[in-house]
Amino acid sequence: MSNILEVRDLNVSYGGIQAVRGISFDVAEGEVVTLIGANGAGKSSTLRSIVGLVKASEGSIMFRQKELRGMTTDGIVKHGITLVPEGRRVFVNLTVLENLKMGAYMRKDNLDGDIAWIYDLFPRLKERSWQSAGTLSGGEQQMLAIGRALMSRPKLIMMDEPSLGLAPLVVQGVFDIIREINRQGVTILLVEQNANMALKAADHAYVMETGRITLSGTGAELSENDEIKEAYLGKAKK
Repeated sequence: MSNILEVRDLNVSYGGIQAVRGISFDVAEGEVVTLIGANGAGKSSTLRSIVGLVKASEGSIMFRQKELRGMTTDGIVKHGITLVPEGRRVFVNLTVLENLKMGAYMRKDNLDGDIAWIYDLFPRLKERSWQSAGTLSGGEQQMLAIGRALMSRPKLIMMDEPSLGLAPLVVQGVFDIIREINRQGVTILLVEQNANMALKAADHAYVMETGRITLSGTGAELSENDEIKEAYLGKAKK
């Protein structure tokens, strides 16, 4: 399977602080790939640099054989990448339907088929189509944030902490949707502190510590790694 995304020697700094230190990784087309690690490891900075919200100081970001560094965020979205940001960031004063349409702001074609697809994925959103997004629960807002991102028809969707602040039962539902989106052909790059759920969902995983990738493997391999169990899964070594 060919790589849809290839990141090489990526460095990202904020002022005098280097958040990402020369990392390299691949995302194969059709896979779920996850970055796990503690707060401050550089995971979110990596996603933000890929989509152009933060400018990388060095390195290469190749998406479908095209270099993304130097492109605007709008240009990157047009090429087929979207980001579901940490904290959801829905437009609270707009309705559910208006939020979804905002995700397709660069499209000029008919949106009805895609809106119907989103409502099939998230029946709860269809029920609340005319409610303002600010009245939704946290889990419903996360569904809306994912649905809004899908409205641009991405080839790669990146999700930053989709389970943050959600009840365990809701988290399970979010990960069920992640798997379903992937089954329908969308490649996913996931940043997630719930390492157990992330590794279960992932085809491939990378561990980040203080801006560097320190370990990689399949999701199943890292789930069985003693160091990962102790550090991230709450399972002490025997």
